[in-house]
Amino acid sequence: MSDQQTNKPLWYHWARFSTYITERFLGGPQILKLAWVINFQKTGTFFFILLLMNYYQNFSLSANVYLALHGMYGFCWMLKHFAFPDKKWEKKVTLGGGLMAFVLVLGPYWVFPFLLISDILGPDHKMASVTVLAAAISLHTIGVVIMMSADSQKYFTLKYHRGLIREGLFKYIRHPNYLGEIMLYASYALIVQHWIPWAILAWVWIGVFLVNILQKEASMSRHPEWAEYKKQTGMLIPKFL
Repeated sequence: MSDQQTNKPLWYHWARFSTYITERFLGGPQILKLAWVINFQKTGTFFFILLLMNYYQNFSLSANVYLALHGMYGFCWMLKHFAFPDKKWEKKVTLGGGLMAFVLVLGPYWVFPFLLISDILGPDHKMASVTVLAAAISLHTIGVVIMMSADSQKYFTLKYHRGLIREGLFKYIRHPNYLGEIMLYASYALIVQHWIPWAILAWVWIGVFLVNILQKEASMSRHPEWAEYKKQTGMLIPKFL
């Protein structure tokens, strides 16, 4: 390893490793679009939850609310994909890379509805109250709006003007799309009422989201107005003053 690479921060080395795992694992031709893997999981979530509900005959209020939120989010994602797709998901990966992307990041999201709908947690598992469900719906709604709005603004702004985006949501926060995703996935964990979903989210938020954010900030720092923009905005918490 060169001295230049040795001096890189820890997240840089983790990003290189995760890129290999999710893009080139096991080698071979890179024939699979990462978007196909993501879209399969997103749209499949609705049918997976519905299958669980029918198999375990669990049509409780919590299960139906979860289906409406997490299941429909998958179709919101597909609307976003067709209207303003993210170019980074269009990259080609190996079959092994696609499998690892599903196993390590996307697949664990399906643990949430399994814990909620199956009987694996036992009869003593506390179900979400109506108040918690209302809070989850509210958090999810705001999260989806923030994520969709941010991705739409980013897509159409960069289509016609390259550089830092400093208007709209990006005027107050540098990564509103990640904030939106954090909010909506947190709403799913609220409904499940168990620590395992929060542990999975901690892994994704730190091991994936945070690393992606730091990579993006390193890339944005090449712009001359970066220092001023960073001072005026928050990374994930909006700065209004």
